[in-house]
Amino acid sequence: MNATRLGLVIGVIVTMAAACAGTGAAPPPSSTAYTTLMAGWEHHFQIDWTAADQGPNTRRVSGYVYNKNGEFATSLRVLAQAVDSTGTVVGQRIGYVPGGVGGFGRAYFVVPNMPVADNYRVSVWDYTWFQAPKDPR
Repeated sequence: MNATRLGLVIGVIVTMAAACAGTGAAPPPSSTAYTTLMAGWEHHFQIDWTAADQGPNTRRVSGYVYNKNGEFATSLRVLAQAVDSTGTVVGQRIGYVPGGVGGFGRAYFVVPNMPVADNYRVSVWDYTWFQAPKDPR
């Protein structure tokens, strides 16, 4: 019985380690048609960004996310996509917005190591609204 439990625990640990092994730096290649996990993000956020040379074959996409909502958005990530002249996504990376963005505020983000492309697009990938605990009264 103890050997069975030990095997089960090891199996769970291996499965969780494999699931967490990815850096989260890029969505799966099959998801190039998707630009967000949060439908309607445009109602809550606005993004201003630019792409600048980072190296001979890479660009850095950076800018600001503006929160148009009064709530604090935490765990906010943006998706930057490099797009060729035909509209095909040739590279994409997810970048974290450090510290999230406060209500009606803005926060800076950087998505490094993007491939050189004709165009880029940036969208909010996902976020979580910070929910304060209820008043204990």
